[in-house]
Amino acid sequence: MTIKNNVILHHDDIKNKIRRIAYQIYESNINESEIIIAGIANNGVLLAKKIKKTLQDISNIKPILCEVHMDKKNPRTEIKTSIPPSEYINKSLVLVDDVLYSGSTLIYGVKHFLDVPLKQFKTAVLVNRNHKQYPVKADFKGISLSTSLHEHVEVILEGNNCEVILE
Repeated sequence: MTIKNNVILHHDDIKNKIRRIAYQIYESNINESEIIIAGIANNGVLLAKKIKKTLQDISNIKPILCEVHMDKKNPRTEIKTSIPPSEYINKSLVLVDDVLYSGSTLIYGVKHFLDVPLKQFKTAVLVNRNHKQYPVKADFKGISLSTSLHEHVEVILEGNNCEVILE
């Protein structure tokens, strides 16, 4: 018996989820003139770019993209960002990743940004897998999936055939 991949979200579904996340971010930051959209490399950055573009289309808020570079296999190592902390002091920040699985990547990302005073801090993911080992939640999420620990969620965000696949 062969295991067949299941497409959970197709390209248009992902566009709709991103649009809804962008509206939620806008609604929670309606009085802000700027907001930092911090995407965790690699897919988190791709998702953050899409959210940034949608925010620009639907609001007057100026979204500033920040790339967050960390070793996901060893998240306790140094985390680097594409913009210096001085540029996000006292601003609203949304930390973005593609999938929330155990929560380790997101919690260490949150920890990094807590060293700087922020006006507001939220998290956004496209897929929440509901297997958290850490006390972190996604404030904005595209879809929640109850999966087994043996399943894998692959998110493809490049090109014109974006998909979320359950393997």
